[in-house]
Amino acid sequence: MEPDLFTAAAEERQEKDPAGSPLAVRMRPRTLDEVVGQQHLLKAGSPLRRLVGEGSGGPAGPSSVILWGPPGTGKTTLAYVVSKATDKRFVELSAITAGVKEVRAVIDGARRAIGGFGKETVLFLDEIHRFSKAQQDSLLPAVENRWVTLIAATTENPYFSVISPLLSRSLLLTLEPLTDDDIRGLLERALADERGLKNAVTLPGDTEEHLLRIAGGDARRALTALEAAAGAALDQGESEITLSTLEQTVDRAAVKYDRDGDQHYDVASALIKSIRGSDVDAALHYLARMIEAGEDPRFIARRLMISASEDIGLADPNALPIAVAAAQAVAMIGFPEAALTLSHATIALALAPKSNAATTAIGAAMEDVRGGLAGPVPPHLRDGHYKGAAKLGHAQGYVYPHDLPEGIAEQQYAPDALKDREYYTPGRHGAEARYADAVEWTRKRLGRRRS
Repeated sequence: MEPDLFTAAAEERQEKDPAGSPLAVRMRPRTLDEVVGQQHLLKAGSPLRRLVGEGSGGPAGPSSVILWGPPGTGKTTLAYVVSKATDKRFVELSAITAGVKEVRAVIDGARRAIGGFGKETVLFLDEIHRFSKAQQDSLLPAVENRWVTLIAATTENPYFSVISPLLSRSLLLTLEPLTDDDIRGLLERALADERGLKNAVTLPGDTEEHLLRIAGGDARRALTALEAAAGAALDQGESEITLSTLEQTVDRAAVKYDRDGDQHYDVASALIKSIRGSDVDAALHYLARMIEAGEDPRFIARRLMISASEDIGLADPNALPIAVAAAQAVAMIGFPEAALTLSHATIALALAPKSNAATTAIGAAMEDVRGGLAGPVPPHLRDGHYKGAAKLGHAQGYVYPHDLPEGIAEQQYAPDALKDREYYTPGRHGAEARYADAVEWTRKRLGRRRS
């Protein structure tokens, strides 16, 4: 909605006395060059550059855009920069509180502004995914005829939450999660800038690392936590934000965990060994430590997939599908919800019956191959499809198992040097007991005896 008398007065007061505003508001970039991250969207000639009036554009006007990205990545910030940098009329709506009536009022005002003053309107619509189909439909004429230039923001996948006609009339810009370096630069600016903390406090390395973990790529969360911790430190007469002060302020203990050092591998090792040892509670503890420390969920999921084959195998044939499904889900949803999926998989693997028979089987087979114990493929197993193969004796004498009642033909499959070798020794735990019976039965019918 267009600002009323009270809103305008509040904004004017905020500009004159910014100290009363939250740090995240005070530190909002004033130009696109001050924006942290999202450099792929800020190149010369990009839609956002054109929205703020950079470049002549000629007869091609700026396009409406839909900004899609996680919370705290700069969607509202980019709209704010546009509002300050452009000489266009700027109107802001939130889909949480606005409806069709408010949208139509903005469009009517935009048409009057164009007709009466030749002034274009930029409409920033936050949380557009909360609009119903009918509410989104009400935007179409204005966007199509460029009565307004739309900047819409959403944290939900637009292909599911925004109607196709509106998508086709707008450019979809995807914002990426901010990196630790992005957040670190933002914190350094907030500590020193006149609009920020004006060097009133310092931020030691261990405190900064914990703050980065808390932020999780969310700039707003990082600045909110920094402001709270700085306030607590100053109240205590301290000029340094200690790790203890930050922990108390945000009520979240720092996890001693170096994602690039020994702790990374030690805790990961402890997770897998706890699963192997069937201690579900210890496994969940180490999983929680990795999650709280900001470990890459894909790394955790990869370790679980390895564990499913290395330590469980055919004792529970469902273990690997569960781990693979968890890895796929984690890649699609990310944190925080991925924690539930990783917990699901960890519990299933920890409580599954265990067998390393598949691990030892391939290890023994590979050891023989590396040692040169191989030999030629038996002639009756060789490819007989090409011309001249029969003259070489290839595929001659091969017995097709499906032609036999039991489906097993007593013939040699391994090379001569390995014909009596047995690699797979199944255990009797869980579902692998069935495989143990099957191995014994098939080896007898193949005419083999235990070496």
